[in-house]
Amino acid sequence: MKRITLLTAICMALTIGVNAQVNQMLGNWKTVDDKTGEVRSIVNIYRAADGLYYGKIAKLLIEVPVTVCTPCQGEDHNKPLEGLVIIRGMKEENGELRGGKVLDPESGKFYYGKIYLKDGKLVLRGSLDKRGLLGRNQTWLRAK
Repeated sequence: MKRITLLTAICMALTIGVNAQVNQMLGNWKTVDDKTGEVRSIVNIYRAADGLYYGKIAKLLIEVPVTVCTPCQGEDHNKPLEGLVIIRGMKEENGELRGGKVLDPESGKFYYGKIYLKDGKLVLRGSLDKRGLLGRNQTWLRAK
């Protein structure tokens, strides 16, 4: 009986810890260009009513020549960049957000996505393959 109680307590503690980490990912983040180091925009990451996680561009911090997503396809074509949902359908898995897609508004292409926290910063990995082997990371900073 004591073992079952201990095992239950350990499982609950792990679940609470994982949920707390994902909750820390919610809110506003400054996107940082991984090539230039330039802070480009504020993205708001949120949990939607469907239980999945999304992120949309809340504010552009740099001047861009075109303020709509011209290379985007379908319903995103020519949508304003501010308000554009660029992180879509992520699921919580072991303290990370995975399984969704990430839109690169510069190219209009979607990539497989993974999001996790490292040293208080948010790391977004976009990749061509589901395992994340062929891709790159961007590290975002918490916006105040």
